[in-house]
Amino acid sequence: MVAATGGWGDRKAASLPLHFVLSKAIGTTHICCMRHDLHHFERIARETVASLPDAFRPAAEHVLLRIADWPEPGILADLGIEDARDLTGLYEGIPMTEKSVFDMAPQPDVVWLFRKPILAEWRERGDVDLNDLIAHVVIHEFAHHFGWTDEQIGVIDQWWL
Repeated sequence: MVAATGGWGDRKAASLPLHFVLSKAIGTTHICCMRHDLHHFERIARETVASLPDAFRPAAEHVLLRIADWPEPGILADLGIEDARDLTGLYEGIPMTEKSVFDMAPQPDVVWLFRKPILAEWRERGDVDLNDLIAHVVIHEFAHHFGWTDEQIGVIDQWWL
């Protein structure tokens, strides 16, 4: 909490989180502090899955969504990634194009979103809405679930250019 003024009076400002008061003071109230929490990321991810076309949604709804601040060090090591900010999302599972009814019961497929790397990219880019970036990472990871490689996704997805 912070004791600050800025048009509200000391009592109201003292009850607000510091980052909200600072964003109000510098005129960036459109960036609501709630848009940065794990619950917001999960809500946008679930809304993105719910908005998928009918042909994809049922299969996507069986994939677990996990939101974490950072990827685990073991994940980074397995992928050969040194800077955790370079991994905004991850699909863990067997792509649908490779699954077989003869496979042993596998672990459930999981799409991970990593909040802090997504926020870092959002801040660095400065030209994209946070919700759009979250949705984009979700779609990218679900494309892996449906069997697409990064190279195939890159052919039709010009987002990163």
